[in-house]
Amino acid sequence: MTKSLLLTQAMKQTLLAALLLVMTGIAATGQNSLPDNFHLKTLKNGLEVLVIEDPSVPLATIEIVVRNGAYCEPPEYDGLSHLYEHMFFKANKDYPSQEAFMDRVNELGVSFNGTTSNERVNYFITLSSEKLVEGLQFMNSAIRYPLFLEEEQKKENPVVDGEFQRAESNPVFFLLKDMDHQLWGDLYSRKNTIGDHDIIMTATKEKMITIKDKYYHPNNSMLVVAGAVSAKDVFKQAETVFGDWPAASFDPFEKWPIPEFPPLEGDKPFITISENAQLPIVMYSYHGPDTRNDLPATYAADVFSFVLQQASSKLQQEMVDAGLALQVGVSYSTLMHVGPIQIFLVPNPMRVDEAIAALETHIAQWDDPNYFTDEQLENAKTMLAIEDAYGKEKTSDFVHTVTYWWASASIDYYINYVDNLKKVTRADIQRYVQTYIKDKPRAKGILLSPEMRDQMLLTKLNM
Repeated sequence: MTKSLLLTQAMKQTLLAALLLVMTGIAATGQNSLPDNFHLKTLKNGLEVLVIEDPSVPLATIEIVVRNGAYCEPPEYDGLSHLYEHMFFKANKDYPSQEAFMDRVNELGVSFNGTTSNERVNYFITLSSEKLVEGLQFMNSAIRYPLFLEEEQKKENPVVDGEFQRAESNPVFFLLKDMDHQLWGDLYSRKNTIGDHDIIMTATKEKMITIKDKYYHPNNSMLVVAGAVSAKDVFKQAETVFGDWPAASFDPFEKWPIPEFPPLEGDKPFITISENAQLPIVMYSYHGPDTRNDLPATYAADVFSFVLQQASSKLQQEMVDAGLALQVGVSYSTLMHVGPIQIFLVPNPMRVDEAIAALETHIAQWDDPNYFTDEQLENAKTMLAIEDAYGKEKTSDFVHTVTYWWASASIDYYINYVDNLKKVTRADIQRYVQTYIKDKPRAKGILLSPEMRDQMLLTKLNM
């Protein structure tokens, strides 16, 4: 998975010269070492504390990340990690009402938010670095002492459900949902971050407490403070504020292990029908590598995806430039538990069957050493490194990237990301394709409107 926001081609070209020096500095970071402005310490209760010093702006971002998310959710908890995230910035022991909580937010001049993903839930605030201690105390109250007031949860349930409904306004949402059901089967809830309508709307305080008691412990969390701060001061204050947070006597992932996702057995074709579909959209998905079992393939996956997205690539020239497709792309999401590989095709509506046949031909060629050039391989590595460097320019955003990789891989994985990209060879990409894509079981779907369905010979498309 690429590690920051995608840049337009024009932005990449503009930034190339300016960022090459930055790239070189990043790549020079040794294995198992942190950059000079990174400082890491583990408190006695197991809480990891990472400080990223950046004096450029007189602000501090305080983030707490927990190993939790969709992968922790059996069906009866589908989406409740996300609901918990919404309940984090609510009443707690120290601010016993939403009014008191928001009054404190205004006093501190805090901006706050949180996100939920497959393998991480994170909460963060940004405020003046002069209010560091108050900010740490504010986060301590929220992480350790939530009240989960019934009246607040009743208000928040439909807010979370509203996010679900907004997502449903896009027909691609239903294609992705159907795809996930095919990819993950009975373990669908373990990959469904947004959740289930009914589970969200009927959530109880008791379920929120259960999530807290399972996962919200210092030895399953990390505190990151980034900005115009001193590591020495942060470590001292973190010990004072968080040092008495009791550690769990268990490892939640040993006590409640994440089920292994069974491999796909044969191709799984499906059709998604939506009244709002304007164009046919084709999607293939495979079970890809993960950070527990095949680290080298995760780097090869990223590089190969960027080889394929270049305008000069064989895929783009023979699909888009030739008029068979409006868009085609390949992506990989790096995860600790089976990262999916996804191929996304928007075919020319008048040449759908031809576009799908051409895509199949390309997939069959992807392990050919001559499918791409040396220049395309090196360009892919360069653009990934530039993207990574660009993502580090704003520290208050960069911390979210760091915590993602702490949860789904490790900090070392991310710190040494560019260095390991540079090592990817043709043989690595060939191994990746042969292990996870070529002739491998997959789910393959097509999004159509009812009218498109009636007009197409779907048996000809093998859907």
